[in-house]
Amino acid sequence: MQTNRSAPNILITGTPGVGKSTLCEKLSQTTGLKWLEISKIAKENSCIEEYDPVYQCAVLDEDKLLDGLEDIMGAGGNIVDYHSCELFPERWFDIVFVLRTDNTTLYDRLVNRGYEEEAKASYATHIVHELVNSNYEELESNLQKIYVWLQEWFNKQS
Repeated sequence: MQTNRSAPNILITGTPGVGKSTLCEKLSQTTGLKWLEISKIAKENSCIEEYDPVYQCAVLDEDKLLDGLEDIMGAGGNIVDYHSCELFPERWFDIVFVLRTDNTTLYDRLVNRGYEEEAKASYATHIVHELVNSNYEELESNLQKIYVWLQEWFNKQS
């Protein structure tokens, strides 16, 4: 897809504990794309309406959050890191990566974090790619796959 952005926008999504932040941090460091940690941005910009004690999570003021991100996303060059994807407009993203891991690894990661607790329906199927991210080797492989995609994206823009 040809865009007016100078760099692509990438969405990295998946269940908490699959390694989104680790992958996004490394990807940002090596590509220069800006890492947008949506949970952190929401807190810093008072986009939290309340706390849901049943689900043990913050409830976002989605309209305020999206309005605040509109210009940043329009400019391009972002890696969006969030566990959910359906709230973001499809037009914001050039590609979506859904991270997965096996349940044992995921459970262990969530227990270590103290946790107690889908992109395919939200975006065009041709931009959604699932990546297994259970160990360091898979993380490195996933980074390489994203680097290849980035190179192809930039080549198409020129």
